[in-house]
Amino acid sequence: MAQHNNPPQPQQQPQQLQIELPPNLDAAYSNFVVLQHSPSEFIMDFARILPNMPTAKVGARVVMTPMHAKLLLRALQDNIEKFEAQYGAIYVPQQGEALANQLFKS
Repeated sequence: MAQHNNPPQPQQQPQQLQIELPPNLDAAYSNFVVLQHSPSEFIMDFARILPNMPTAKVGARVVMTPMHAKLLLRALQDNIEKFEAQYGAIYVPQQGEALANQLFKS
């Protein structure tokens, strides 16, 4: 029985995604996030908490699908691992410590 050799298929190069940052885009600093979800989306309200201030100002709301939220989690984990390999472990207060007290001692 004769075997037919299929010619190799040319590999397609992944298309480069170009990301455009508008020149007037303001960065939103956040040290607090409120997470909510529904069956179809995750909602993240990014805010700033300042010492001795009773309110947190939301600077950005991001809405994404559950799949994109999980991909974001994976990308953050990968970047945290790279960061810690270069700069050392990131300190996170242990359970039982009041996080707000650790971050915003008066």
